[in-house]
Amino acid sequence: MPNIKPISDLRNYNEVLRDVTIGSPVFLTKNGRGRYAIVDIIDYEKAKATLRLANDLAQGKKSGEENGWLSADEVKSRLRERFHEK
Repeated sequence: MPNIKPISDLRNYNEVLRDVTIGSPVFLTKNGRGRYAIVDIIDYEKAKATLRLANDLAQGKKSGEENGWLSADEVKSRLRERFHEK
């Protein structure tokens, strides 16, 4: 069940922050509407990484559609070349 509190509860911010755990954000309302979310830093970093991955995948898909796709053998060959150069 979501942990929803009015923003006025931030007066006692230690109590609000105590309720924030991994996988369990605290949602703050202002004038009865959802306005803010306080999340654990681990959840925040996971969300950022997920967005980066989704963006990279979208760019890869766009590149494949515009420039053509590589076969699995072509990918293996390029990876071998790249990592044997170092």
